[in-house]
Amino acid sequence: MAIGDVEPVPDSADLYYVDSGMYEVEKYGSVYLVDAEKPALVDTGIAADREHVFGMLDEVGVDDLAYILPTHVHLDHAGGAGYLAERYPDATVMTHEIGAPHLVDPSRLIEGTKAAVEDQWQFYDEPHPIDEDRVEGLTDGDEIDLGDRTLTVHHAPGHAPHQVMFHDDGDDVLFVGDALGIWEPKSRTLRQTSPPSQFHLQKALDDVRTIEDIDPETVCFGHFGPKPYDSDLAGEYKRVLVEWVEAIRQKRAELGDDEAVIDHFVEHTQMAEVWGERKAHDEERLNTRGVLGYLDYIGDDE
Repeated sequence: MAIGDVEPVPDSADLYYVDSGMYEVEKYGSVYLVDAEKPALVDTGIAADREHVFGMLDEVGVDDLAYILPTHVHLDHAGGAGYLAERYPDATVMTHEIGAPHLVDPSRLIEGTKAAVEDQWQFYDEPHPIDEDRVEGLTDGDEIDLGDRTLTVHHAPGHAPHQVMFHDDGDDVLFVGDALGIWEPKSRTLRQTSPPSQFHLQKALDDVRTIEDIDPETVCFGHFGPKPYDSDLAGEYKRVLVEWVEAIRQKRAELGDDEAVIDHFVEHTQMAEVWGERKAHDEERLNTRGVLGYLDYIGDDE
């Protein structure tokens, strides 16, 4: 699968995804289309990659979207929402109520994203604001009626307090956003995602337990693509998270300097051959900074 390619989600009906070409890396960013009676788009990708998302909608033959559904308002998941809302003027944009105001006025979101992603901002276009009357906030347990199926909303605040997952009861598919980490299909590895400034380990582990309780047939990762679900996947991600946070805690105790800690994990990344050196280094830096901020928040002693 190359950037811009569209494929069906296996073992499902009328579910599709596109490789959005995020950060100009293959098999890193995915956006999903639920081609139901009332079509819905789950996540939007970075605004700069919107033409690939438009291409999926055109290829599948969707003329009107009913819903645009970012799992959370980080700009790699919601950056294209305003552009999609302009292209599909009848669509309602729905995301968690904490994040919804940032789609109406994205100024603080832009500022925070620039601080979080640093040099990666070169791959972003600034998001377009969306009229307030087209944005609706979601809470845990809400249901979205797509006509021939329903999406149930599950709050998943560990990665970010404004993150939700959507459970499609038609095919038992769970759109997890970043709640189950990053699935890297080339190396078949599950990677942590712990960005600043609101990553929280215990809440992230609770999100995985929510996924275990739902026990879907398929999970659809924001990074990257669909994968059959089993309990081993959830167990693996809990282990990845705990070991990642503990490794950073120990390295901070050893080195006593946060920039040295960040440099250590950047230099020792195992993903350069998969994502390329630039993206692998950026990813390690982002996720290490997020854990250091979390350790500051809890006082290094949780």
